Amino acid sequence: MSTARFDELIHAPKRLEIVSLLAAAQWADFKYIRDELGLSDSVLSKQLSILESAGYVQIRKRFVGKRPRTSASLSPAGRQAFDQHVAALQRILARSQHDAHAQPVAEADRGISGR
Repeated sequence: MSTARFDELIHAPKRLEIVSLLAAAQWADFKYIRDELGLSDSVLSKQLSILESAGYVQIRKRFVGKRPRTSASLSPAGRQAFDQHVAALQRILARSQHDAHAQPVAEADRGISGR
């Protein structure tokens, strides 16, 4: 099991969607990612550049016939960061589920106010 580590870079909603999609594939075409997530070319390009700069994504550019084709894949560092981020999110959820099933304590005793 991965060490839990919350990753601010991955946690941004669009990047989290991209990394989640890439985690399920070896390589994914730019067009597929764009269409599957409903992103514009410019938004996807920017987010992939951020992930690539962090070392989380590898970009492959090639030609199919005379048409350029860009594909992306999670790097080993990206896979590890994603797994650790998911573990951190699961830990947060487990804590909240544990708290919800714990014996009720007066809210004032737990430092909770304003409900």
